[in-house]
Amino acid sequence: MTEDTSTPPPDDLVVLSKVNKHFGTLHVLRDIDLTVARGEVVVVIGPSGGGKSTLCRAINRLETIDSGEIVIDGKPLPAEGRELAALRADVGMVFQSFNLFAHKTVLDNVTLGQVKVRKKDRKAAADRAHKLLDRVGVASQADKYPAQLSGGQQQRVAIARALAMDPKVMLFDEPTSALDPEMINEVLEVMRQLARDGMTMVVVTHEMGFARSAANKVVFMADGRIMEETTPDRFFSSPGTARARDFLSKILHH
Repeated sequence: MTEDTSTPPPDDLVVLSKVNKHFGTLHVLRDIDLTVARGEVVVVIGPSGGGKSTLCRAINRLETIDSGEIVIDGKPLPAEGRELAALRADVGMVFQSFNLFAHKTVLDNVTLGQVKVRKKDRKAAADRAHKLLDRVGVASQADKYPAQLSGGQQQRVAIARALAMDPKVMLFDEPTSALDPEMINEVLEVMRQLARDGMTMVVVTHEMGFARSAANKVVFMADGRIMEETTPDRFFSSPGTARARDFLSKILHH
């Protein structure tokens, strides 16, 4: 039996091929090729304005792309409609700003998508929500509203909300950049635990310690291009491009 070479192997969960994106005259993603294997933690780092967040947002089509293709679990990213909604449920997203529903309790925030999108009954959804809130360390906050929580707690609720959909992959777009320094670690620790549990993750972050300790692969982006893609050890000990060396010298010595 001959293998069909047109479909990616099932181990490749997210595949970007020749992806381009412009904002007006600004070419923010330039011929991006990137493969994220199932269970892999890919950390995307680089200078501000290099295209990192746009890349992250393109993977679940919060940003449209001009050309190229994005395939998730063997299926090309749909343009719109029901298929897109279904796909978004498979791709969890955690933002800089927590994007929780302010008028709903923490428990309702984590239950809502399960009921509305996954069509779970409310009790099963609430049970799952309680388990996930426990897993991210905020079980005692279930009946509070987001404004009553610290930033670190809100971000952990946002992670629980994304996990509640049983996503195939989790995208994190600078999840700690809006947090006070003392709260950053509590969120990174939850993310490290997810990585240990085998969650496929794409993480845009400035936290180099997280990149070193949790990533399988570091992707260095600048000027809309992927300049380097390598292991954390290799990237931090001997970056292959002058651009990466310059970037590291600026951030590691401050």
